[in-house]
Amino acid sequence: MSALTVLNSADEPVIFETATAENGSLIGLITLNAPKALNALNFEMIKLLEPQLRAWQDDDAIAMVLLKGAGDKAFCAGGDVVSLHRAMAQGKPTSLVEEFFTLEYKLDYLIHTFDKPILVWGNGIVMGGGLGLMAGASHRVVTETSRIAMPEQTIGLYPDVGGSYFLLKMPQSVGLFLGLTSASINCDDARFVSLADHFIDSTKYDAMLAQILTVKWGKTASLNHDRLTDLLTDLDNQSARMPKGNVKANLKTIQKLGEFTTLQEQVDYILGLTTDDKWLQRAQKSLKHGCPLSCALVSEQLKTSQGKSLLACFKMELGMSVRAGEVGEFQEGVRALLIDKDGAPNWQYKTLSDVPQTIIDSFFANRFGENHPLNELAVK
Repeated sequence: MSALTVLNSADEPVIFETATAENGSLIGLITLNAPKALNALNFEMIKLLEPQLRAWQDDDAIAMVLLKGAGDKAFCAGGDVVSLHRAMAQGKPTSLVEEFFTLEYKLDYLIHTFDKPILVWGNGIVMGGGLGLMAGASHRVVTETSRIAMPEQTIGLYPDVGGSYFLLKMPQSVGLFLGLTSASINCDDARFVSLADHFIDSTKYDAMLAQILTVKWGKTASLNHDRLTDLLTDLDNQSARMPKGNVKANLKTIQKLGEFTTLQEQVDYILGLTTDDKWLQRAQKSLKHGCPLSCALVSEQLKTSQGKSLLACFKMELGMSVRAGEVGEFQEGVRALLIDKDGAPNWQYKTLSDVPQTIIDSFFANRFGENHPLNELAVK
């Protein structure tokens, strides 16, 4: 294999390298380097990632980018909400929470709109902010170890990082079900719901990279997209059979959600299912103990984002996320699950019927006016 050129210190939370392909083209390699934290995305990582991706976008020598996580356990287990909790606990949530989500959504949007191929190696845990990185990549690879979820309702948030956009791309009612229940999906599910493009055995990463370096990369992004697709399709065909997923097997059950007119009826339907299916049982348990405000937000966000552009979805989500830093359920959810780890959040709103419509509406108010922090993204 070609020698790697390391562009920064191995002690950094993100490692950048380049590898030289046989025809002289460069492959940009990114490793999220916080394996003990399951590569959870923090401020420092985001601040490193965006400028490097922009530099590679403008560098004619770079043919494609490959993004993975250090270690075998996780690509990225989410955003660093523990740091956000500290900010909220200090009583100054708005500025720090706004800065974090603004930078994160700019990074996610850059990946969605990146001209060159970006391959995300979605091995192991891919959750929340990790899915935000993966969802917009042009070539999303899952393995037999992939475990993907948007578990925000367990911490009083909602499926952000573009969830307003990609959850609606799923088969009818599936995005709502996954958002309400935080249900975990595997590689087969991920392909079925359009969150992944290729399945490759987890042991074949080195072989994949070696083959990437043999490709005759061209001078145009479109040609390189096609060549990477061909390579990954070949590896997909050589891989073992995917483990079966749960979404397709339960699709009829999930899609009955669309027959109900209110969120309360939909929640009652899920909780009232009589089933021996372990996956559905876990989904019921998560919904039962999750944040009622989050459930209301998931439902409203998916209604509100119908027909919205990707950028409009991210703009909406930024307002929602900053508001979440003010209301209190997000702070309490992180405390219970990740700080004190008592698993017993004391939600302000105990049931859906306790959630005032005025609180829900406040998440969708235009808090930024004409000066939205993401306005610059409209200019490419």
